[in-house]
Amino acid sequence: MNKLLMHPAAKPVIFLLCLLPFARLAYGAFTGGLGANPAEFLIRATGDWTLRFICIVLAVTPLRVMAKANALARFRRMLGLFAYFYVVLHLLCYSWFDMGFEWADIAKDIAKRPFILVGFSAFVLLTPLAATSFNRAIKAMGAKRWQMLHKLVYPIAGLGLLHFFWMRAGKNDFAEVFVYAAIIVVLLGWRVWNYASKRRPKPSAGVRGGSRNSSEKSLRSSTG
Repeated sequence: MNKLLMHPAAKPVIFLLCLLPFARLAYGAFTGGLGANPAEFLIRATGDWTLRFICIVLAVTPLRVMAKANALARFRRMLGLFAYFYVVLHLLCYSWFDMGFEWADIAKDIAKRPFILVGFSAFVLLTPLAATSFNRAIKAMGAKRWQMLHKLVYPIAGLGLLHFFWMRAGKNDFAEVFVYAAIIVVLLGWRVWNYASKRRPKPSAGVRGGSRNSSEKSLRSSTG
């Protein structure tokens, strides 16, 4: 798998696959194929794809470790930037179709409606991650600080899920919410388990050898 993922064509192929949802939405908007309420469809679809890409980004490390496919790591930043691309589209669709780019009304709406505030908070937290997703930023910040900053993806995933939950609560439709919640819980739970397993102390060879030698001595003394 690593050989396939390291192929020069791998990144362009993944890039085009990530653009497919946008191409489909753009085609539907121009051809009238987004249903009776295209504005609502675009707002919902771009939000859905943001949450999907966040889940995909979170899945990279578990898949890399379990499949021993280290080459997967080279796609993580690109996938994260696509998550930001779709959240920007989501925010633009909301600002345009729902609010008509009335910035004062948008500010009031963010402050008034908790699910909008939570979604906007996720966007704000995602912005520095997108802004530092290039090699020069890593060198300027240092690898440790850069990694600490990019751990914000965990609260971002929680905020995105809460935003989705409150949005669906109005229609009492939680089926997809439970699916995304299960995916995020599994992906974050794997990280907790992996961290705990690394921190668990392992008995050294000397300790094992010492305990075996002492057992042999005890056995000899009891039989001799």
